[in-house]
Amino acid sequence: MLALTLQQGQPLLLTDAPRPTPAPGEALLRLRLAGICGTDLAMTAGYKPGFGGVLGHEYVAEVAAAPDQPDWVGRRVVGEINTACGTCAHCRAGLTTHCQQRRILGMHAWDGVFAEYFLSPIALLHPLPADLPDEIAVFTEPTAAAFAILRDLPADAGERVAVFGDGRLG
Repeated sequence: MLALTLQQGQPLLLTDAPRPTPAPGEALLRLRLAGICGTDLAMTAGYKPGFGGVLGHEYVAEVAAAPDQPDWVGRRVVGEINTACGTCAHCRAGLTTHCQQRRILGMHAWDGVFAEYFLSPIALLHPLPADLPDEIAVFTEPTAAAFAILRDLPADAGERVAVFGDGRLG
């Protein structure tokens, strides 16, 4: 299968990448559409030194296989990009982004979506409504990232806040 990888800091298109095999609780996803994020470009400039693997984390896909949950097969989905162990002190405290075993899709310890097929834990998948076009659904992940601040630091209407950051999402 085709896959766009990062090897020794350089992008490399593979034409014979092996198709991954889902483990229990995972789905094999067939890519429908991927977004190219500023983070993907930064990865090629050394943002995460040492990462070698398939890039990409913004996607719309179809579930091609889910061995222990076949009712997912055929569903059009988007998914979350972080997976944590769920058992460490950080995870038990609800601070999964601080998990030492955390994997990040296309960035850290988890091959991304710039491939014909890729894997995701089923628990991180979100089915899409039939009337939502792929070209809009592909923006689910960056939209969720931008709105996460409202979950993490809620503010009341009329309350003054200051936003610091030079990234594209705040």
